[in-house]
Amino acid sequence: MTITYESVEVGDDLPEHTSAAISRHTLALYCGASGDHNPMHVDIDFAKKFGMPDVFAHGMLSMAFLAQLLTKWVPQERIRHWGVRFTAITPVHARVICTGKVVEKFEKDGEKRVRLEINAKTDGGLHTLAGDAIIALQ
Repeated sequence: MTITYESVEVGDDLPEHTSAAISRHTLALYCGASGDHNPMHVDIDFAKKFGMPDVFAHGMLSMAFLAQLLTKWVPQERIRHWGVRFTAITPVHARVICTGKVVEKFEKDGEKRVRLEINAKTDGGLHTLAGDAIIALQ
């Protein structure tokens, strides 16, 4: 189904996107892919030295899951802006549940656009990211 400006209304929810459980292996692979080798994400002894009970996921990994939420809804070239603020850390073994809601419809630069409120939380209910996205629709 193609998402169009006329087919969405303020208050509509995007289809939820849930990641697989974040394993230590996932974190190691993300370190290599991102170049972020902070030991807080892969070395449990290092994390405990700084008062953490275990390693935790990179914030940008959860942001990538939010990107998947958006690109499952519309093609990437329709994204005009998106940003988040980090509100909590994502523990290892959590699943990240990403949601979005249409909060505004408007026109800018000759395009019909929608503003989305986007969020990520863990399967344990911890809210980890809050943000917004601007999407151009036809």
